[in-house]
Amino acid sequence: MEDMRKQIALLMDSRQWRDRYFKMVKKALQDSEVQAFLKAHQSDLAYDAIDRGTAKIYEFVSERNKINRGELPLAPGYRPMLVVANRLIDVVYQPTNEKMVSDKRAKQESLVTPINMPKDIRHASLQEYDQTPERTKALIAANRFSFEVVAKPKDFHQGLYLSGPFGVGKTYLLGAIANDLAREGGIASTLIHVPTFVVEMKSAIGNNSVLKKIDSVKRAQILMMDDIGAESISPWVRDDVLGIILQYRMQEKLPTLFSSNKSMADLTESLAGTDRGNSEMLKAERIMERIRFLAKEVQVGGENRRNPLAD
Repeated sequence: MEDMRKQIALLMDSRQWRDRYFKMVKKALQDSEVQAFLKAHQSDLAYDAIDRGTAKIYEFVSERNKINRGELPLAPGYRPMLVVANRLIDVVYQPTNEKMVSDKRAKQESLVTPINMPKDIRHASLQEYDQTPERTKALIAANRFSFEVVAKPKDFHQGLYLSGPFGVGKTYLLGAIANDLAREGGIASTLIHVPTFVVEMKSAIGNNSVLKKIDSVKRAQILMMDDIGAESISPWVRDDVLGIILQYRMQEKLPTLFSSNKSMADLTESLAGTDRGNSEMLKAERIMERIRFLAKEVQVGGENRRNPLAD
């Protein structure tokens, strides 16, 4: 007897559930968007398309209403849309404007690879760069470089060697160029902080990863070497690290940019080791020959910007 009562209760619950479902489906069929869709595609649908598509119609209305109420839908970032498929009703999900903007931003950010660079470099912009008289020439050169690379990405373009005192925005300008290349041309850039990279290369000797690190940097589509010459560079780093990277990029004609608090002339002296009391000017000139081929010097002046992106 007890089992029979349970079966009757289950049957009544099942009928109540079906009644609620039919009411919800009926309400969904009366939805203004659904009615507009059915009217617009009346000639495209099979005679029994509505009967066979009630679940799809209910799914569409239900998911759309969740989004409108600010609730978490089945597919976050996507909106449902009724379509005709093989003369039947179906639901597809299209990305929202917010989703497309977010995906585009993520794709652009993935094209810029900063290695030991300030995090805020990702937000650097040519449009927001300080347009003071001392920086105008550098800004014009940066815009011209970015425009020419985007216009002809497969050609060789001589990069920039941004020289000037600490804090005048050289690092920021490199980041702004990288972001502009990603946004306007889908072009990837790798930015490395040279003093930190040098320390890592010395550590890489112990685990035999020197060549692997060099290889990953030298092949970058666009390479930006920030703060080169900020610290004393050993003969090994000069000849077997920088020399290999710059030689490869010169041979392959890959765009390369630099920033430094030293002019090219001062960097030559530093690479020669005159500050260490022994001059190897010929070896230094070999490195500088490659740098001059890859980039033209542009001075950056003005007051110290005094922000986290200052060099």
